[in-house]
Amino acid sequence: MRAIGIILAGGNNHRMGDLSKKRAISAMPIAGSYRGIDFALSNMTNSHIQKVGVFTQYNARSLNEHLSSSKWWDFGRKQGGLFVFTPTVTSDNNSWYRGTADAIYQNLSFLKASHEPYVVIASGDCVYKMDYNKVLEYHIAKKADITVVCKEMDAGENVDRYGTVKMNEDFRIEEFEEKPIVAKSNTISCGIYVIRRRQLIELIEKCAEENLYDFVKDILIRYKSLKRIYGYKMTDYWKNIATIEDYFNTNMDFLKPEIRRHFFREYPDIYSKVDDLPPAKYNVGAKLKNCLISSGSIINGTVENSVIFKKVFVGNNCTIKNSVILNDVYIGDNTYIENCIVESHDTIRANSYLKGEDGIKVVVEQNDRFVI
Repeated sequence: MRAIGIILAGGNNHRMGDLSKKRAISAMPIAGSYRGIDFALSNMTNSHIQKVGVFTQYNARSLNEHLSSSKWWDFGRKQGGLFVFTPTVTSDNNSWYRGTADAIYQNLSFLKASHEPYVVIASGDCVYKMDYNKVLEYHIAKKADITVVCKEMDAGENVDRYGTVKMNEDFRIEEFEEKPIVAKSNTISCGIYVIRRRQLIELIEKCAEENLYDFVKDILIRYKSLKRIYGYKMTDYWKNIATIEDYFNTNMDFLKPEIRRHFFREYPDIYSKVDDLPPAKYNVGAKLKNCLISSGSIINGTVENSVIFKKVFVGNNCTIKNSVILNDVYIGDNTYIENCIVESHDTIRANSYLKGEDGIKVVVEQNDRFVI
């Protein structure tokens, strides 16, 4: 593909509460064995993008560890590859990334040293499957300056935390509002953009000269009348894991056969770093119904409508319903868990009762097994 990739994975998000205190949003576990960033990386390699830069910043330890080897996504090439960029103190700059445009500016040498004519920019905290080649073909056919991937959200869904767009009959974007108080449109930006590399360099350098730091506000919204900015509508599954409810619902979606088939049975595949773990073990008396159980887990009790991540131990006479149990959790005997997200490395003591009464309850046990 005639493009390089940029994945923006450095932002902080307070709406994730305790879940984002120990990891970046892009490193959030998804569907038992994956991380949020795996979907963008897999889309890049499946679109034959050979050179990808990932910009990390906030709580990047586990994310950087996950990205320590590029072979899992087939980026271990002699040409191209996977590059991880963190804020760096230089003679010209000693600041953290102050926004998405500033993150690109601080790593502008990555763009200038490349030869591909186009750039695909994506967010690391979205779950979806997409062939970026189709977006690039659309971008070229429309003779667009920037193409924004958009999605029509269901009627009644709250879109005030997204960027909303209005397009004309030719799909040219006429209005773009970032996180509007009252949305005028139900079409949102998915945070995926295609732009010519030289033009991106020019726009980013102009933002830096004027002390502007945000790609959406200071480029897309500012230039919507001056540049040919078009929307590309996607119709397949897409979710942004920006809130606790969205994260929970995204994991629950993978209990639906059609969603699992879309991501894991239909070509192309989704890739992730693989741990050498034994298959899940179900002891005598274990009862399971509509669950996703990951490798390395041992199940003794009853599990219903739940996603169990790697290396989870469920004790005797336990009941887990409608919950997400993250990696390496020990659940003691006679425990009841419902409508909960249990943080990784937790130890739930025997005879515990945990239930989310008004929404989803996030369980974080501060104990000896709690590690970062």
